[in-house]
Amino acid sequence: VRSPDQLELTEDELKKEITRTLTADNPHIPQGIVRFSFKEGAYQLVDDIDQTAIHFTLNGYLVPKDSDEGRRQSIRSSTESGRFIEEEAQTAEAAEEAETAEAEEVEEPLPTKAPEKKLANQFNFIERGSTTHHNPLRVRCPDKSCLCLSQWFIYDAYMEELERIEKAKEKEKAKPVVIKKEDKATGRKLSYHVDTLSKVAKAAKIAERMVNLNTFDDIAQDFKYFEDASDEFRGQEGTLLPLWKFQYEKTKKLAVTAISWNPKYKDLFAVGYGSYDFMKQGYGMLLLYTLKNPSFPEYSFTSESGVMCLDFHSDHPNLLAVGFYDGNVAIYNLKKASSQPSYKSSAKSGKHTEPVWQVKWQKDDMDNNSNFFSVSSDGRIVSWTLVKNELVHMDVIKLSADGTTMQGPEGLQLQTFGSGTSFDFHKKIDYLFLVGTEEGKIYKCSKNYSSQFLDVFEAHHMAVDSISWNPFHLKVFISCSSDWTVKIWDHTIKTPMFVYDLGTAVGDVAWSPYSSTVFAAVTIDGQAHVFDLNVNKLEPLCTQLVVTRKQNKTTHIQFNPVYPIIIVGDEQGLIVCLKLSPNLRKMPKEKKGQEAKKGPEVEIAKLEKLLSLVREPGSKDEK
Repeated sequence: VRSPDQLELTEDELKKEITRTLTADNPHIPQGIVRFSFKEGAYQLVDDIDQTAIHFTLNGYLVPKDSDEGRRQSIRSSTESGRFIEEEAQTAEAAEEAETAEAEEVEEPLPTKAPEKKLANQFNFIERGSTTHHNPLRVRCPDKSCLCLSQWFIYDAYMEELERIEKAKEKEKAKPVVIKKEDKATGRKLSYHVDTLSKVAKAAKIAERMVNLNTFDDIAQDFKYFEDASDEFRGQEGTLLPLWKFQYEKTKKLAVTAISWNPKYKDLFAVGYGSYDFMKQGYGMLLLYTLKNPSFPEYSFTSESGVMCLDFHSDHPNLLAVGFYDGNVAIYNLKKASSQPSYKSSAKSGKHTEPVWQVKWQKDDMDNNSNFFSVSSDGRIVSWTLVKNELVHMDVIKLSADGTTMQGPEGLQLQTFGSGTSFDFHKKIDYLFLVGTEEGKIYKCSKNYSSQFLDVFEAHHMAVDSISWNPFHLKVFISCSSDWTVKIWDHTIKTPMFVYDLGTAVGDVAWSPYSSTVFAAVTIDGQAHVFDLNVNKLEPLCTQLVVTRKQNKTTHIQFNPVYPIIIVGDEQGLIVCLKLSPNLRKMPKEKKGQEAKKGPEVEIAKLEKLLSLVREPGSKDEK
């Protein structure tokens, strides 16, 4: 017998096995429950839902005999049973007396029996409400005033409110900000919209440069075309022609602590501002100027601590490494419109414990990660690598002091470290670098050896303020110190080849990018000295006062990599640009019958000739 609505299946379909999986999930449980997460600050979907379904609930009335309630019930039941027995006995006696009286008296009525009191069975009970109750599913109602709504409706309402707040914020940003100012000359109140200025920012910058070009037209003409004709009558001496002056209102009380030219844009340079005085530490600033606009910096960054050093990346000119007085290092990305550094060290990431005096970029590592080195007064040479969104540090070497150990409390031997003040990496040999210390020593180190030095030079009697390899000659480097001297060294010889006493503390020294024998130095008395060993090995070709104010010291000097100019910074936050006269930038002469040669080979040969004269014991030019 088949039902009329039964499906007609084939033999294969009838023999086919259909597997059904039984799960313990509750089919009536509500789906899509969301709850507010205070950690994330948003509604989130609840994944872990209790699948238990209660079909029967029964409250028990059993009481243990040893409990207080059990004892009370047992005493109560015993007293009731005793009363019942006494009543039964009295009833039996009364019945017997009645029977005897009945026999004696004639036909008396029988007494009525008292109703029997039944004892309650404590274990005979039943729960009336034993049916299972199913929670009804709540359906979303179209009426928003109704309260029978699911949590999805709450989530949707929350998201709509969040979207509305975001749109309101965007509208607030889109509203033009009106800035009102009073013209000091006319006394009128002027108002302008910020959004209109942002739209014409590029055009305004071009117009500003054109105005500056007209304002400083005579200086621009001197920079481009002027050549001091009086050099022909001075013999070998030269002069420095003052050009632009760069000064910012907020940096007048800060000293120029670092200068670096951009490797790609030859008119752009960065200046770090801070203080060398331990008792006058405060905020610092990082400014980037261009020769096209000397009246205002192109970029401006403010830091909590003073800026002590900086360096541009040679392959990525938008990356600028900076070292601070509080021991931190940071990287600023000029492509990002942010006033904060893209990377910055912290106490957790291995920051220095004392001021960072110099930073230098190095070639990318095997994983193409950018990295740079830093030196500090705490005696550590640290390598910093940019890995994703953080700076990873590694101690390359630790400088040891003269007495490697000192006597501590209770006879403990404490290890002491030297104080690094400057360092420079070799131009060709990647692993070789020099480190100048506060004790006046210069250490020749290698990246491959972290526990020992390749050589130690007893260079100066005071702190080594600057040290630099010659860009053309691979063996020569220069150093300056607060002991008034500038010394030129061959790293294979323990004694200096040239020693120049400038009469006062030397703040900075720099090699020229166009000649292997030209270098410049600045002293704290406000003077700049330019030397050319090919012309005069004993005296500078130019000694000129750069700073005119009293009690003002020059701190740093740098050659432009392309143009014949130098920039000098002082303790009052002023940057002065000076042009070298023709006598200060002479190129090596070509010999008769020799083809014209250009490049570093000529410079190396020229310096090699000078060094051979110095090394000969009987030469007239022996120092």
